[in-house]
Amino acid sequence: MTLTLPQQSKPPSLQPTGWLRYLSFSVDHKVIGLQYLVCGFAFYLIGGALAGAIRTELTSPVADFMPRDVYNQVLTLHGTVMIFLWIVPVVNGAFGNYLIPFYVGARDMAFPRLNAVAFWLIPPAGLLLITSYFITGAAQSGWTAYPPLSLTTPATGQIIWILSVLLLGGSSIFGGINFIATILKLRRPGLKLMQLPMYCWAMLGTSILVVLSTPVLAGTLILLSFDIVAHTGFFNPGMGGNVVVYQHLFWFYSHPAVYIMVLPAFGLVSEILPIHCRKPLFGYTTMVYSIMAIVVLGLVVWAHHMFTSGTPPWMRLFFTIATAFIAVPTGIKFFNWLATLWGGKISLNSAVLFSCGFIINFVLGGITGVALAQVPFDVHVHDTYFVVAHFHYIVYGGSVFVIFASIYHWFPKVTGRMLDEKLGRFHFLLTFIGFNLCFAPQHWLGLNGMPRRVAEYDPQFAFVNQISSVGALLMALSTLPFLWNVFASARSGEIAGDNPWRALTPEWLTTSPPPVENWKGEPPLVTHPYGYGIPADQIDLKDASGSDLWSNGR
Repeated sequence: MTLTLPQQSKPPSLQPTGWLRYLSFSVDHKVIGLQYLVCGFAFYLIGGALAGAIRTELTSPVADFMPRDVYNQVLTLHGTVMIFLWIVPVVNGAFGNYLIPFYVGARDMAFPRLNAVAFWLIPPAGLLLITSYFITGAAQSGWTAYPPLSLTTPATGQIIWILSVLLLGGSSIFGGINFIATILKLRRPGLKLMQLPMYCWAMLGTSILVVLSTPVLAGTLILLSFDIVAHTGFFNPGMGGNVVVYQHLFWFYSHPAVYIMVLPAFGLVSEILPIHCRKPLFGYTTMVYSIMAIVVLGLVVWAHHMFTSGTPPWMRLFFTIATAFIAVPTGIKFFNWLATLWGGKISLNSAVLFSCGFIINFVLGGITGVALAQVPFDVHVHDTYFVVAHFHYIVYGGSVFVIFASIYHWFPKVTGRMLDEKLGRFHFLLTFIGFNLCFAPQHWLGLNGMPRRVAEYDPQFAFVNQISSVGALLMALSTLPFLWNVFASARSGEIAGDNPWRALTPEWLTTSPPPVENWKGEPPLVTHPYGYGIPADQIDLKDASGSDLWSNGR
C-alpha cells in the first residue's frame, strides 16, 4: 500500500522581501545599516542645500539673499542636520550595523528589535526638524542653543528643535547599548578581544562615550524646555538662572560628540588601508590603547570651548593641559596610518584617495585644534571664522571623506558590483579641491576678525568669502558624479565577485551580497584580520632589524 503525504508548504515570511524590506521594520542588521546610510545621505543633500544657501548669502557683505532671521534658521538647521542626521547616524549606525556582527562572528546584533527602533526614531525626528521651518519657523539659536538666545527667539521652533534632538539622542543611546553588548557578548567562541578588527574597538569606545554623555545633553535640553514653556529659571538669568551652567552641561556632551563622529572614522580607515596597501595594520596594540585614551580624555576637556565665559585661571590651565594631552593618542594613530602606507603595495583607487584626503584634512584640523587649546590664541579667535574652518576640517574632513572612502570600499560587498573608478577619482578631485577652497580661506577670515553666524560683514572680507563660496559650489557639484556612479553601477556595474579586494576580514569571507544570517555554515574564525604580506611565522624577532619590524608593521 502506498501513502501519499500532503505536501508541506513553507510558511510565508513575515518580513517583506526585495526592495520593500528597506521600508519595513526589518531586524536584519544589514538592512538596518543600509537604511541608516540611505536616510543619512538624503539628509546630507538637505544639509548641503542649506550650506549652499548660506554660502550664497555670504557672497555679498549685505543680507540680500535672505532676511537675517531666516539666515539664523537656515544656519541652525544646517548644523543640526549635518551633525545629528548625517554624520553621527552614518559613521555609527550605517557602518556599525552592517559590519560589527560580521567582525565578531555573529549573525545579527545583540538586540535586533531595539536596533530597528533606534533607526526608526530618525526619520520622524528629521521630518519634525525640517517641517518646523515651513510651519512655525525653525529654531534660530544655532546648534548649541545657548540661553539666553534660545529663550528669546520664537519658542515654538526651539521646542520642536529640542524634541527632535531628544529623539535623535534616544536613537544614539539605543544604538550604543546594542554595540557594546554585541562586541562584548556575541563574539564567536575562540575570538579574543585583541584579535578583533580595529573598527570594533573604535565602535566600543564611541558607544561608551554615547552612553555616558548623551543622557547629560538630554537632561539639559529638558531643563531648557522647562525654561521656555514653564518659565522656570534653570538657565534664564532673568529668573536667577545661570547660562554658564548650560554651557558646561552642553559641552560635556558636545565635545565628546566630536569623537563620536571621528572615532568610527578612525576605525573605518584602519580597515581600508591595510587591504589596499597589502600590509598589516601598523601598531595594532597602540591603536587600541589610543582609542581608549581618547575616550577617557574626551570626557574631561569640554571647558576649552568656554575660555571666554569667565572661567577661573585654574580651570583654564587644567583644560589647556588636558586638551593638549589628547593630541598624543590622536598623533599616534596618524603615525600608525603613515607607517601602514609606508612601503606598501598601494592600490591608488577611490577608497585610498579619500582615506589619504582624510589624513591630510584631519592633520590640518588637528594642528589648528592644538592652537585653539591655548588660552591666549583661543580668546583672540573665539567665535570667528577660524573656529568655523577648524570645525569643518575636523568634522567634514575627518568624517565625510571617510564615509565616501567606505562607500567605495564596501559597495561591492553590499551590491555585488564594482563602482566606476574613473568617476570615483573625479568625485575625489572635486571634493578635495572644493573642500580646501571653501574652508582654508576661512582661517584668514577668522584671524582678521570676521565673526561667525552673521549674514552681514565688513566689505573688506567680500573677495575671500566669494572664493570660499566657489569652493562650496565645487563640493556641491562633486555629488553629481557620485550619485550617477552609485545608481549606474548598482544597475549595470562590473560584477565584483565575493571578494574583489582579496581581503581577510570576515565580511569578505561570504557571498556578495551576503545571505540573511551572513554565512550559510559556521562563521569563520579570523584571528589575524590584517595578515597581509609576510606571514608572522617567517619573522624571527631575535634576528629582525628595526627596518624589518617597521616594514612589516610589528
